[in-house]
Amino acid sequence: MECSLLSKYLPAIEKLPKGEPLTKDQLMTEEFLISQGGDLDIYYAPHNEYINKDAKIVIVGITPGWSQMRIAFESFMKGLAAEKELNAILKETKKAASFSGGMRRNLISMLDQCGLYEALHIDGSDTLFERNRPLLHTTSVLKYPVFFRGNNYTGHQPDLLKTAMLAEYATEVFPEELAQINGHALIIPLGITAERIIRHLYTAKQLTGHIIVSGFPHPSGANGHRAKQFEQNKYAMTDLIRRWGEQL
Repeated sequence: MECSLLSKYLPAIEKLPKGEPLTKDQLMTEEFLISQGGDLDIYYAPHNEYINKDAKIVIVGITPGWSQMRIAFESFMKGLAAEKELNAILKETKKAASFSGGMRRNLISMLDQCGLYEALHIDGSDTLFERNRPLLHTTSVLKYPVFFRGNNYTGHQPDLLKTAMLAEYATEVFPEELAQINGHALIIPLGITAERIIRHLYTAKQLTGHIIVSGFPHPSGANGHRAKQFEQNKYAMTDLIRRWGEQL
């Protein structure tokens, strides 16, 4: 499914203006629309095509937002312009768009406080996004950017599992991706909704062989409950990560 989607949208990507910031008017268009239903739109973006099968850490969001979508397209086009090999472009695009900006800073801070870098025997969680990138796979329950009434979909309304168009990605496409990750990875769902989907898959025996972290907040600056939720769950998460690290 994924490769065919890339080949389907590649001609439209190649026609986009090069070397300038892309806008919603250029990307949230019929040309990149995958599916539509009610107030929901799913658009194509090229940054979740690459899967790091050897990852030890899998960080899972709900869906790529607009800023990730834009960065992904811009990074992908940069790679095309440099005439790089396709898999290398997809790898770089994933690296560029993964939880970018302030969200990444918040995420790194919380991972450090949980002792993840110590469990992995690395210098700091920030290195997972740079020289220790081979240890990390980032992804989303909904692989492609989803928008509700033109805004980033948060996973709450409409209910993800009760919306057929979204549930297909969450319960079919997403588990297939995780099944490609070699065993005993540490899965970190970001926020309540992502964790709920992961738990649903685990109960349905669609997710086996990995360790799931519970209670990790979404790192978005818009999440006002982040600090409180993190403090409530920090001890349990730190203990789980330490025990997981001892088995590596």
